[in-house]
Amino acid sequence: MLTVIRHGTATDLPPLLIAHGLFGSARNWGAIAKRMSDSRAVMAVDMRNHAGSFHDPCHDYPAMAADLAEVIRAEGKPMDVLGHSMGGKAAMLLALSHPDLVNRLVIADIAPVGYGHSQSHLIDAMRTLDLTGLDSRTEADRRLSARVEDPQVRAFLLQSLDLKAVPPRWRLNLDALEDQMDLITGWPAQTADRLPPYPGATLFLSGALSDYVRPEARETIRRLFPQARMAKIPGAGHWLHAEKPREFEAALRVFLGPVADAATQP
Repeated sequence: MLTVIRHGTATDLPPLLIAHGLFGSARNWGAIAKRMSDSRAVMAVDMRNHAGSFHDPCHDYPAMAADLAEVIRAEGKPMDVLGHSMGGKAAMLLALSHPDLVNRLVIADIAPVGYGHSQSHLIDAMRTLDLTGLDSRTEADRRLSARVEDPQVRAFLLQSLDLKAVPPRWRLNLDALEDQMDLITGWPAQTADRLPPYPGATLFLSGALSDYVRPEARETIRRLFPQARMAKIPGAGHWLHAEKPREFEAALRVFLGPVADAATQP
């Protein structure tokens, strides 16, 4: 089963399950998870081939959705599910294939469509990083800057570098992620289209500066998630939870809190 980091204790509100994006980890969501745990139990997972979870040559969305279903079944009750980017696609397929396990769904800056870009260049950069004698994140950042220009992207990637290991190592299954990159940036449309629409309350929350959720995707979103609401966070890009954490948290509380419970009752 996936590695899980738990926050808070059970309350009358459903537990919240958080699924991170590509190259991320449960720890990336620590601040928001801790704050949200003031009113409910929160569980953030390391997705397969990331951080503390198991490595497997398969990294497609049916497998990732099954991983999330296993975590929820182990808890014995439906959960609210939040997924960002890759984790958002896994969460969408989970809701479509196992609607009984998902109470409400929040999808952060991703749509149920395939994308033409690839992140393989970042895998190449991580592979070629010289780990010889590396003992500080500052030096790792300096070396990685030769291949990755954006300091925010470097800082994000370096969260998955284990400097305490001897020798240092990436806590990512780079082979599997590279091999299955087309599946990660894609979307299993044939599988999703064979499933009934997810009937539960759904929020597609995107960054106003991001182009991941385009207007042309709205028809597909409405078909698969007929109860979907859509909202944008001003001034945020794709990593909206990191760029605008307070605004992101506020949107979660409005949608997932007691007010939302009352609003969704028949």
